[in-house]
Amino acid sequence: MTTDEPMNWSDWNIDPARLAQAFVYDPQAPLIFSSGLFVWLFAAFAVAYVCLRRRTTARLLFVTVFSYYFYYKSSGVYFFLLALVTVSDFCIARLMNRTQRRGRRKACVALSLAVNLGLLAYFKYTNFLGEAWAALTGDSFAPLDIFLPVGISFFTFQSLSYTIDVYRREITPLTNLLDYAFYVSFFPQLVAGPIVRARDFLPQIRRPLCVTPAMSGRGVFLILSGLFKKAVVSDYISVNFVERVFDNPALYSGVENLLGVYGYALQIYCDFSGYSDMAIGLALLLGYHFNLNFRSPYQSASVTEFWHRWHISLSSWLRDYLYISLGGNRKGRARQYLNLIVTMFLGGLWHGASWNFVLWGMLHGVALALHKAWMQLTGRPKGWQSTGVRRVLGVVVTFHFVCFCWIFFRHADFASALAMLRQIVTAFHPELLPQLLAGYPAVFLLMALGFVLHFLPDRWEQVAVKTTTALPLVGKAALLVLLVYVVVQMKSADIQPFIYFQF
Repeated sequence: MTTDEPMNWSDWNIDPARLAQAFVYDPQAPLIFSSGLFVWLFAAFAVAYVCLRRRTTARLLFVTVFSYYFYYKSSGVYFFLLALVTVSDFCIARLMNRTQRRGRRKACVALSLAVNLGLLAYFKYTNFLGEAWAALTGDSFAPLDIFLPVGISFFTFQSLSYTIDVYRREITPLTNLLDYAFYVSFFPQLVAGPIVRARDFLPQIRRPLCVTPAMSGRGVFLILSGLFKKAVVSDYISVNFVERVFDNPALYSGVENLLGVYGYALQIYCDFSGYSDMAIGLALLLGYHFNLNFRSPYQSASVTEFWHRWHISLSSWLRDYLYISLGGNRKGRARQYLNLIVTMFLGGLWHGASWNFVLWGMLHGVALALHKAWMQLTGRPKGWQSTGVRRVLGVVVTFHFVCFCWIFFRHADFASALAMLRQIVTAFHPELLPQLLAGYPAVFLLMALGFVLHFLPDRWEQVAVKTTTALPLVGKAALLVLLVYVVVQMKSADIQPFIYFQF
């Protein structure tokens, strides 16, 4: 083919229609960090990003457009909801800042709550509330065909934190819509968190772009760690064991069900913390810092400590904007316990429109209230932690309480959850364990590896980060290529979306 001849795609074995289709929204293949398409998109994005490093406004605009495209690849045309939340809360915050009258400021923050929670109520809870009302009144209800946009719970809560902080006069509202759009839509954390606070992120937006060797080294480590957690551990044990048990618990013995619960505990941790690791790592490579979202939660010796380590951005959001708003611990002990239960009840409902999520939240709320009561009755100071054998026992008890709650979190209905519990209690059959281990060697080796890595001391991670940082670029690339090879060898036929995409 000479240079004068037109391009013939068949000579390159490329189907233009199929290639173009890869860049269009596909509900069966959302764009996720662990997909091959994202790797190529991010590589092209990074080239343009570096070229714009000294042109701040152009760089912010470019990242915002890319972030909207990223969301389009996850939820299709529903990216307009992201724009609606962004424009409305930007304008509401500006309006709030122009008045000193308390009543008008309250009206502004109430309007922000109405917009954000109204979107959540319609897209996430319409059918749930309709079914609940029908059950109370005896009427019939036909569920509406409502699509749940990916990440709507995250970006509405993130935007709400901004307007509430402006109302509390803790931050000054932005005057540039582009800056606010960049904050709300920044793609690493857009669809599954962490929920980034405006007070932490806004000061970083227009700083000169600077990615230090420490930032890039930690960023690469977190991306590798997150990819390993998600695409190797979580996806493999899910597809090859956990899903099978949870889909039909009555077909499996009690020991298989119990190991399925342990597997799900590891799966959801590796899935969600893996996403958070990759989000934080990508942000670091782009010059931005996110706060830690997970800190080895299964090492917790109490349910209170668990919520200081699990999904930290959500638990701190619920504390600062819900628990404290309800009165916190300022109105007596009984009210404090009630506030804890109500906060976790709503936290459970935030996770999904299902009575199973409500029960999951209530169980954690009651456990938090009981632990708080015990701490107060025994005169333990705030932040007190047990040591030695007592701490080991606390970790074991807390882990099994959390696993018990995961049963209701994972199942879509109470009947399936109770069937699993019934099998564990009445049909345990421990003699099947050797046969089970022999039948799923790779699954249980990965589970063992996952839990061992989870319980390693924090200093081991620090050493791993320093080692990764010290590697030359070729060494970092070799690690990534090796991990991608492992992922390709172990991946299932279908893309496994992140669990928290549905929230």
